[in-house]
Amino acid sequence: MEHIKEYHMRSIFKSGHRITVEGPVPPEALTELAIHPDLDAFRRPSEQQEALVEIAALPEGRIIIARENETIIGYVTFHYADECERWSEGNMMDLIELGAIEVADEYRSLGIGREMLLTAFENGQMEKYIVFTTEYYWHWDLKGSGLSVWDYRKMMERLMQTVDMTWYATDDPEICSHPANCLMVRIGSKVPLSSEEQFDRVRFRHRFMY
Repeated sequence: MEHIKEYHMRSIFKSGHRITVEGPVPPEALTELAIHPDLDAFRRPSEQQEALVEIAALPEGRIIIARENETIIGYVTFHYADECERWSEGNMMDLIELGAIEVADEYRSLGIGREMLLTAFENGQMEKYIVFTTEYYWHWDLKGSGLSVWDYRKMMERLMQTVDMTWYATDDPEICSHPANCLMVRIGSKVPLSSEEQFDRVRFRHRFMY
């Protein structure tokens, strides 16, 4: 399957900040930027930047960033699921994971996450894919946001609904381990029925006939 990466850029001006949202960004461009020190939700900022460069170099990898001047202040990643996760078991070329979305603390509540997602899906470029994301409460910044686990989940659901991602059921043990965890999915308009059926088999390992 050929992965066509269609670059888009938009500029937004919020609360005195002029922010550029763009992507997919190639790896060589990512290496020339700085990364905000608050982008540390998943790993140290320098290590996170290295991870972004590695993902951008993958055939299917896509990195959407928000930057102020030459500093990355937010990012969204898209890539195949890790081989150790159940989502890779179907060997589906058109199943892409929205792996991470993060915005530096001082830029939150400016709608930057929404703008990055809109850029990622702009001009129908993701219509050939089933895009999914797994939301786990232990990745959420409950302390920094001051939100309860349920309010944070509602916030994440609203964010993902920006690009028509919706809640899907699954028997995945990690997602089922806490009621706030969830699987959200968007099935593109050009995805064949065979892929939808295969994804259903991946979502549910245990089906019972009555």
